[in-house]
Parts: sequence; structure tokens; C-alpha cells
Amino acid sequence: MRKAQPKKIPLAPDPRFSDVQVTRFINNIMLDGKKTTAYKIFYDALEKVSKFTGEDGYEMWKKAVANVTPAVEVRSRRIGGATFQIPAEVRADRKISLSMKWLVRFSRERNGKTMADKLANEIVAATKGEGGAFKKKEDTHRMAEANKAFSHFKV
Repeated sequence: MRKAQPKKIPLAPDPRFSDVQVTRFINNIMLDGKKTTAYKIFYDALEKVSKFTGEDGYEMWKKAVANVTPAVEVRSRRIGGATFQIPAEVRADRKISLSMKWLVRFSRERNGKTMADKLANEIVAATKGEGGAFKKKEDTHRMAEANKAFSHFKV
């Protein structure tokens, strides 16, 4: 039997928006423990989003995260020597985690001068329903739809 799950350490809300989700996102941006740099990248990106669109950067970011949040994903399961991709609903905590990771990952892969530029462009694209992170969500949903026939196996 497995040991007890470790306690979830509550995150401190960020200083500007007093939002725990922002802290989570900043932790995803952060490399090598450089949290101050991650904060600067995020806040600069939100300012650039505001300049591009003329709307509130924070609201745009929230909308972008919501747009790339997956509802279903496929999980591998071995049954009788064959591996099946079985569609499964995503837990609420994992949904947010995946969407944030995808936004950061596809921001890093984008072309741009600074990470703040790349992140700002990805946020704007995700808000419009474009960009790498949104495409990843669509692909995940498409994969789950294609394997709907195996949903009776359940994970």
C-alpha cells in the first residue's frame, strides 16, 4: 500500500494582484530559483499585453489560461498485451497546471527578443484562440475524441 500523500503547501498570493494563480504561473516561468526575474518577466508581459490590446493585461491572462485549459486527455492503459489510449476527464488541479505549463512552454518556443515579449505574444494568441498552447489543447481534445471507443475501459 502507498504511503500517505504529502500535504499541499499553500502558495502565497503575488504582491500586485493578490492572486495565488499568478504565483503558480510565476513558479512555472521560474528557472534556477530566480523568482524575482520570473516576477519581472510576468509583469512586463502583462504590461505589453495591455499596450498591444488596450485591455487589462491581467484579465487577458486569465482569459488565455481559461482558453487553453483542457477538459479531457488520453491516458495509456495496458489491456491484454495491447496499449490503449483511454480518454479521461482531467482533475481540476491538473487542468490549471497543464494550461499554465503549456502557455510557458510554447512561449519559450516562440520567436521574440525577450521572454516577456514571447509570453505577451502567446497570451494574446491564446486569448484569440490561436497559438501553440491553444493548438495543444485542441490536439488533446481531438485525440480523446478519436479514442472515444475505448472509454468503456476506464482508467
